[in-house]
Amino acid sequence: MTLLRTYALLLCCLGMSGVRAQEPAMNYDESRVPAYTLPDPLTMSDGRKVADAESWMSERRPELLALFESQVYGKAPGRPDGVHFEVLSEDRYALSNMATRKEIAVYFTDDEEHFMTLLLYVPNKRTDAVPVFLGLNFKGNHTICDDPLVTPSTLRTEPGKGPAEGFPRASAASRWPVEMLIANGYGLATVYRGDIDPDYDDGFQNGVHPLFYRDGQSRPAPDEWGTIAAWAWGLSRAMDYLETDEDVDPDRVAVIGHSRLGKAALWAGAVDTRFALIVSNDSGCGGAALARRRYAETVARINRLFPHWFCDNYKRYAGSEDALPVDQHELIALIAPRPVYIASAAEDKWADVKGEFLAGVHATPVYELFGSEGLYGTELPPADEPCMSGRIGYHVRSGGHDITLYDWRQFVKFADNYLK
Repeated sequence: MTLLRTYALLLCCLGMSGVRAQEPAMNYDESRVPAYTLPDPLTMSDGRKVADAESWMSERRPELLALFESQVYGKAPGRPDGVHFEVLSEDRYALSNMATRKEIAVYFTDDEEHFMTLLLYVPNKRTDAVPVFLGLNFKGNHTICDDPLVTPSTLRTEPGKGPAEGFPRASAASRWPVEMLIANGYGLATVYRGDIDPDYDDGFQNGVHPLFYRDGQSRPAPDEWGTIAAWAWGLSRAMDYLETDEDVDPDRVAVIGHSRLGKAALWAGAVDTRFALIVSNDSGCGGAALARRRYAETVARINRLFPHWFCDNYKRYAGSEDALPVDQHELIALIAPRPVYIASAAEDKWADVKGEFLAGVHATPVYELFGSEGLYGTELPPADEPCMSGRIGYHVRSGGHDITLYDWRQFVKFADNYLK
């Protein structure tokens, strides 16, 4: 081992031990959740109360959005001038003639060197443009269903931590019920997350970040975007294309994500108001779960395990969640008055099931400003009994950390209320 590598490893260990020192013991006991006070989404930083929807939209919402940008996810660039699209393939007889499949290159720059590939299915049985679910996938576009003509995505995982040959075709099909969505009149659009930014700490050198570095810059500033915000940015670039596709109704696009990609979907929905409906599945800490509960995964632990996900400023709150100027109920509130669905799994304690539910409950006063119902109660509803009476939907599913056909069926039922 070289002296330089030994020194680097020593610095890494010292940094990790500093974060570990701030971590409380892992808590899976509801009785040990500390007393906490959530920031009021309807109180401005100067103490003024928000009394109506107009004040929320013109004053409080921009204020909260700026706090999440600078302290949690990081500021991302807008749409680059060079964004453009190319349809790489189209098949009007996909999935046994049920759907039309397109593969689209979304180029981030004029030089066409940097791009992501959007996979889009739309039902052939339609009379007009259709609503679409848009989400990122973990393993590659070719893994979401058994369609032999989908181009395999190039795997971009941490060296030594993924199969060298990539993941098999249809290996993630249980998470993407494409034919069910098509049968219910919905399209599906997806992008491999690695096309936007690889999910490991590479110093922000191998994703979209370097495309926007200023002269002399080598990594994002402390208040600039991490990987979660980069994925959300990529979802917006996918939306840029969907606005141009005559088969898609751009006013009826739902953004969806599971686990860490659920965090990205929530942030995309908060930042980009073109998304008509937002779905978070098992998104946990930094997603739908309240940080101040300090249940299971905490701010300290998530920043140690995944130091690239959030902006560097978020690391300040490791072990100091009460100092955060925001909490995740306010992320849900930023979506108002658009509908949002939060899904949990009963055995997924790491994601803090109750914290996800309570985030929806505490976002409800903002939805009420718009004359809409939200989510109510202090105790979790029974497993497998969805709550869909308001614009904040919720269910806790039996089982563990996953996105299943049951989950998707609830998302479709909820979407039918708003996108059909």
